[in-house]
Amino acid sequence: MKKENDSKVTEFVLLGLSSSWELQLFLMFMFSLFYVAIIVGNLLIIVAVRADIHLLQSPMYYFLGHLSFIDLCLSCVTVPKLLEGFLQQANTISFSGCLAQIYFLHFLGGSEMFLLTVMAYDRYVAICDPLHYLTVMNHKLCLLSVVACWCGGFIHSITQVILVIQLPFCGPNELDNFYCDVPQVIKLACMDTYMVEVLMVSNSGLLSLICFLVLLISYAVILITLRTQLHLRQSKAFSTCASHVTVVSLIFVPCVFIYLRPFCTFSVDKLFSVFYTVITPMLNPFIYTLRNTDMKIAMKKLRKKSCASLLPC
Repeated sequence: MKKENDSKVTEFVLLGLSSSWELQLFLMFMFSLFYVAIIVGNLLIIVAVRADIHLLQSPMYYFLGHLSFIDLCLSCVTVPKLLEGFLQQANTISFSGCLAQIYFLHFLGGSEMFLLTVMAYDRYVAICDPLHYLTVMNHKLCLLSVVACWCGGFIHSITQVILVIQLPFCGPNELDNFYCDVPQVIKLACMDTYMVEVLMVSNSGLLSLICFLVLLISYAVILITLRTQLHLRQSKAFSTCASHVTVVSLIFVPCVFIYLRPFCTFSVDKLFSVFYTVITPMLNPFIYTLRNTDMKIAMKKLRKKSCASLLPC
């Protein structure tokens, strides 16, 4: 363990997912595939939305493009360090690197939570007030909503960093995870962290829970409204809402589990961390494209354009 003046920890050791070399090789192969799928899948959605003027002008797909961008960036915060850890016996991260990881993890994660809430409102207006949908969800409101999501993520993230940066670290420096996060880091501080953990729950935990409850209520109202709609419209709306509810559950359930309970850790914490930072960003493109006719059509158009550009004149 490196120290500065024998009192200050300057780096942390990430224990990773497993100490077995054979299991690490298998996990490295699997997570490499996951990482490629995350990059390719989310990039395809971003490019498809940008290339199709019909999708770009639709608020739902405008938000979906930003969601894919966030998922792409979120995976880049944690997965490369995870893959690096499989190749090293001691995977370390500097104190400043740890703070940077916490900052970007919560910046992107907070922005994604707010964006999903905005997407739920978008679906509510589209289904409950379809005649005024384009008037309400105009381009200006969509742009301001996205900016507000990023600003909300920044405020949430900088609060987390302020909580950690003021703590003294002079003892153990091993984090039982594959990336730096507030719950594990504050437990290594050389002081009573009761108030810090309460503040963490008030910030991350309650934010996750409140957004999750708002989303569940929103989709409950939407589903109740759908009972009065025509069958064809009802089927398409149900499909869209099912995709959104699936994404919401995959993101918010791990976050609520991790951040809403201070003072204790469980062995399944790593599993929920993997789900939040790796599995969900990988599944989102499949959830939205496999269940969405418009995205399938946009993907086919994009493939045809790519093939046409590769053919000789």
